[in-house]
Amino acid sequence: MLAYLPRPPTDTSRYGTFPQKPDLPAAPEALVEDGGQKAAAATARRGAPMPNYPSAPRHSGFVPGEPSLPPSRGSLSTQQHRGRPSWCPAPAPQEAGARLYPLHALSVANVPNSSRGKTSARSSTVPTPEGLQGRRCKLLEEDSPVAQAGKRQRQRYVTKVGKCQVNLGNIQDKKRFLSDIFTTIVDLKYRWFLFVFMMCYIVTWVVFGFIYFLDAWVRGDVGHQGDPEWQACIENVDGFVSALLLSVESQRTIGYGTRMVTANCAEGVILLMAQSIVGSMIDAMMVGCMFVKISRPKKRAQTLIFSKNCVISLRDEKLCLMFRVGDLRESHMVDAKIRAKLIKSRQTAEGEFIPLEQSELNLGYDTGEDRLFLVEPQIICHVINRHSPFWDMSAESLRREQFEIIIILEGIVEATGNHCLAAGMTCQARTSYTEDEILWGYRFEPCMSLEKGAFQVDYSRFEMTFEVQTPAASARELHELKELEQQEHSTLSLYWDHLVQPCALPGP
Repeated sequence: MLAYLPRPPTDTSRYGTFPQKPDLPAAPEALVEDGGQKAAAATARRGAPMPNYPSAPRHSGFVPGEPSLPPSRGSLSTQQHRGRPSWCPAPAPQEAGARLYPLHALSVANVPNSSRGKTSARSSTVPTPEGLQGRRCKLLEEDSPVAQAGKRQRQRYVTKVGKCQVNLGNIQDKKRFLSDIFTTIVDLKYRWFLFVFMMCYIVTWVVFGFIYFLDAWVRGDVGHQGDPEWQACIENVDGFVSALLLSVESQRTIGYGTRMVTANCAEGVILLMAQSIVGSMIDAMMVGCMFVKISRPKKRAQTLIFSKNCVISLRDEKLCLMFRVGDLRESHMVDAKIRAKLIKSRQTAEGEFIPLEQSELNLGYDTGEDRLFLVEPQIICHVINRHSPFWDMSAESLRREQFEIIIILEGIVEATGNHCLAAGMTCQARTSYTEDEILWGYRFEPCMSLEKGAFQVDYSRFEMTFEVQTPAASARELHELKELEQQEHSTLSLYWDHLVQPCALPGP
């Protein structure tokens, strides 16, 4: 649960190395000098190394002379794979001509005023060059792919194969499980299920065999073996092993004829009737549990596959989150439906912390697009609109988020041949995607082609993606920019119509 705690970003600066020299703005005192002195001062400043003191963090915008961060996710990962800077303690020598310039965060999320004030107070103190150098080395090590992979390793809510990683403990009232003993036995693992299956028969055989032996010993049938004048209640029972064989033969209706219950005693007949009834009940329950456990459609979900990654790109001029689902069997799922849940912790306005809160992601429920005809691989699309929890998420803020998307695909197993009992059972396949498995600015490659009069599906291209041009801004920012362009266009249209309209002459 602690892995899903909110992780607000701090105002800590990030640093990087760039081999090219950016054009630095002129100093304020150089503005009063003439043109020649300004050029000489600017040339001298560009030739000297830039001090490594952190400047005020930029919240947004582009600074001339410094290279901006590329919007795609692939370029961000490429920048992170750079080696250790030359000014950090390392055996490699410094590259010639390289300059060291600070690279700050482009945006800062909404942080409480108290935290921001404390951060500003700490950043106002100028550290020593040695301490600043060590801090820059530490920041780069934390931003390295290995360090980020270590931070990202956390407990999943649902694994990629669909197993829920939730363990129920400290259950006080366990009698509820005994009230539904059939479901309890079916839900057992196979090793425990087979153990219970065998013990049900073995225990009843031993118990009734002991009762048969006790009855024969009390009546004296054990001591009068071979006496033709003795009227035995249970014939040919001279010990516990022979009584156990009689119990197995009676319950399984084998009937070898050597051992039997005679009519000389009433308790023997009642005991035989009781064992027959108990044996029939055990057969009905155990065989039913075995059949249901074998015919459960859990294994059908193994042939329902999901893409390893989600992608975010534009579709019909809308920012969409997409993933792919496919069915490997030729027997299709009937009435397949798909749902998505977002698992994310949050804090309410009253200060209440809600761990692992579940919210619904709209996959086309209002339009019926969530009902699939799953014959070929389908790309499921979630439109990021104002009702989506990803409305304010951008490519930069995605790196700082911690959430998990649970995908649930449900359908009815198609009947094969005659209408067997397994037909009509609901199958459910699950998977999950974390924020590390979402690719910003990518799209899935097509995996269908027309060959020999039929559509051919190439599942080797099921996971393949390619990069497309996608803005790094959030869907909200894109929507606001589009509205602003429409307003400007309407204003220019009205202004142009007013200019081209002929002047009206005054009437008589």
